[in-house]
Amino acid sequence: MPTEEANYDSSQIQVLEGLEAVRKRPGMYIGSTGPRGLHHLVYEIVDNSIDEALAGYCSMIEVDLLPGEIIKVSDNGRGIPVGTQSQTGLPAVTVVFTILHAGGKFGGSGYKVSGGLHGVGASVVNALSEWLEVEVCDGEHRYYQRFERGKECAPLAITGDTDQKGTQVAFKADPEIFEEVLYDYDTLLRRLREQAFLNAGVYIVLRDQRGTETVEEHLHYEGGIRSFVEHIHQQKGVESLHDEVIYLAAREGDNTAEVALQYNDSYTELLLSFANNIHTTDGGAHEVGFKAALTRVINDYARRYNILKDNDENLKGEDVREGLTAIISVKLTDAQFEGQTKAKLGNTAARTLVDTLVYDKLTTYFEENPTVARTIIDKSLGASRAREAARRAREVARRKSVLETASLPGKLADCSQRGRDGTEIYIVEGDSAGGSAKMGRDRKFQAILPLWGKMLNVEKARLDKVYGNDKLMPIVTALGTGIGEEFDLEKLRYGKIIIMADADVDGSHIRTLLLTFFFRYMRPLIEEGHVCIAQPPLFKISRGKQVRYAFSDKERDDYIRELCPDGNGKCDVQRYKGLGEMDPEQLWETTMNPENRTMIRVQMEDAVKADEIFTILMGDKVGPRRDFIEQNAKYVQNLDI
Repeated sequence: MPTEEANYDSSQIQVLEGLEAVRKRPGMYIGSTGPRGLHHLVYEIVDNSIDEALAGYCSMIEVDLLPGEIIKVSDNGRGIPVGTQSQTGLPAVTVVFTILHAGGKFGGSGYKVSGGLHGVGASVVNALSEWLEVEVCDGEHRYYQRFERGKECAPLAITGDTDQKGTQVAFKADPEIFEEVLYDYDTLLRRLREQAFLNAGVYIVLRDQRGTETVEEHLHYEGGIRSFVEHIHQQKGVESLHDEVIYLAAREGDNTAEVALQYNDSYTELLLSFANNIHTTDGGAHEVGFKAALTRVINDYARRYNILKDNDENLKGEDVREGLTAIISVKLTDAQFEGQTKAKLGNTAARTLVDTLVYDKLTTYFEENPTVARTIIDKSLGASRAREAARRAREVARRKSVLETASLPGKLADCSQRGRDGTEIYIVEGDSAGGSAKMGRDRKFQAILPLWGKMLNVEKARLDKVYGNDKLMPIVTALGTGIGEEFDLEKLRYGKIIIMADADVDGSHIRTLLLTFFFRYMRPLIEEGHVCIAQPPLFKISRGKQVRYAFSDKERDDYIRELCPDGNGKCDVQRYKGLGEMDPEQLWETTMNPENRTMIRVQMEDAVKADEIFTILMGDKVGPRRDFIEQNAKYVQNLDI
């Protein structure tokens, strides 16, 4: 209870004017002030240029990373209007960059299809930039205006004559807002390549001019999303089951839908959906329509040609999508997204459009290409048999757990606290380290589950093999969520899942196998930030009663200099080869005590890239893995073999 009554009256009510609200709560507009939010600034400006391309007025977009982490985006579109906007009396370009919910995408004739429907993109970027400069060419004059932290420095001015058209925006993200202003070239490249695939014919150039030599990539794909599917398969190194990427397209008024799909020899599906060039990471109506139609088409064809008999069950959605790579792209005049981050599409009309497109045109394609149809159905039947085997294995596992005295794994040392808040489970490599962890932990909120031996590489196995694996099932049981289609995040028993393995090659392999398992069968654990990697120290440096723990060679050398300045005296340096070498007190102090420990939270910025990397590193194909190692070996600082 407060000791005295707080003064709460009308004077306490604040009104944030202009772009102050954006600077006060940036996460509401760009998701975060970390790397994801920083890169989102670039996407907002590029998306405006893409909208010009969608309208048919822009064919070239250039993105430059300049020294000082300055971004410059140029296009050859119509140029942002510079005439006076009637409601404000200001030039339209000034309005676009200084007023929220201002733009040409609210039903006017400027854009029929657009990704930036909320009218906040340009103004948000301006608000969160230390400075922003915009230059517009309208075919007669060149106009210029500069802003600082969202506020105009001077009125829009004519700086010269030109017969060119287009817009150029340069900005420097505000270090007062963002945790770190450092752009990742590969992150931007993946996003821009995606846009080039989604807009066949548009030419996008990305240049990184921050180093001594300019790195440049030209992105131009006449094949559109068909090229996208081919690129994904090439990068992952998987074998396609049929030569041709199946491409389907339809138009209904000003709304369009296109789908590209191809099956491969893997056991995982990759389904990417887009609405007005925005990646809808949480799916939505267009994905629902695609999945329903695909399942219906394959079952109908299999019934019509007696591949499925009268007493056979229909194939399930997960059966017909095993080994599928599919791109769904819809472009709508009135796209309804959930929130500014546009993660999910809500238009019911998009579901009908995609459902009808896939059912009608894929049915026709199968009739004209029976060999491809049979190949896909055979793949689906194999997945169905594996799913049934997984169901039987799951039932066996459940009966076994009921017959046992406890439903939790025998090796699990559970914590006394119940519920997700504040609890954590350490998945520990080896019984020896598990014993030290059990003795060193805080029993109130820390649970320990020791593992022994190498576990199954799920990248090369179907679900039935997972249920039969005695290394993985104790993890599934301990976490309580189930896996695959049955996964339920609400049933998670611990707030943090911490992988604790030795700092050597075997430990790295175990971490990778576990992460592959979580990514393929329990992906929301990673997406919601529940998975962490413990960082045990590599060295113990001691002199007398003074002890330091080092997590790198550099830290070791720094501590040696600290404890033995000018080389006076001798320090004892112990290299930890495994967690089992630490006694319980040392393990608690260095790796398990929340006040001292160092942990890495596993994050997934790009699902497509993550899927590609897991397939390359953990799949059957040696060639792509060898290429990856050769390309990235230069980044390895220390290799413990």
